[in-house]
Amino acid sequence: MPNHNNQKKIALINDFTGFGRCSVAVQLPVISLLGVQCCALPTSVLSNHTGFPSYSFQDFTPYMREHIREWRKLGLRFRGICTGFLGSAEQIAVVSEFIDEFGGPDCIVMVDPVMGDEGHPYGTYTPEMCERMAELTAKADIITPNLTEACILTGVPFSKDMTCEDAAMIAQQLSETGPARVVVTGVEFQDRVANVCYERGCTSFTVQTARLGGQRSGTGDVFSAILIADAVNGVPLEKSVEKASHFVCTCVERAIDMDLPRTDGLPIEEELRNLR
Repeated sequence: MPNHNNQKKIALINDFTGFGRCSVAVQLPVISLLGVQCCALPTSVLSNHTGFPSYSFQDFTPYMREHIREWRKLGLRFRGICTGFLGSAEQIAVVSEFIDEFGGPDCIVMVDPVMGDEGHPYGTYTPEMCERMAELTAKADIITPNLTEACILTGVPFSKDMTCEDAAMIAQQLSETGPARVVVTGVEFQDRVANVCYERGCTSFTVQTARLGGQRSGTGDVFSAILIADAVNGVPLEKSVEKASHFVCTCVERAIDMDLPRTDGLPIEEELRNLR
């Protein structure tokens, strides 16, 4: 029987969006460039992301377990599992089962708990989904919530005046629920944006970059793709967060230079050759 496991693999569980540079469309090339095979398990398929006035959307939930069964038949094993936006309690349950089966001591699990922003959960996120997501993040080795999501997961009231020190305390609180490494992303102050990191057994640290323009689609997806590939490759967390933060910042600068709409995301094609 052929051995499919002679190369490091990451199972990437996220939606596939045809236009707008987000989710699998940007994560797959980044993970591949960093020397790891990316095996995508779609949660949904979209013509373009939901930041546009209209879009076509197909929910992939009915087919996720079928895909997983075929991977089971092939005997696939993964060095990493990375999750993105999960649109229902059922999808969260499928991913939780997947981690139970395909995770383990030789597999690094990273959960990006895409739940909300600007102090509020997304309109589609129910209290049950928030509770299920908290259970899922407890199974992860690494989580990358933004400040809003970190507050939702811990029950800490959100404030726009929260500091990096506040975020560091929340990150440590999140680590106590399970994940050894926590990166609270997008903490804004003055003209800077910070990613505040806590690694169990180490001191917390912060990586800052310039705050450039407004939000762009796919920035979190690119960031998480670099972190999971680096984790599988044994890159220390601080070095990886610095790499990811500065790569995203460089891509935003290029997008501004090219006068790209925010909905077009990051022009990673222009910068991938510089990512190492």
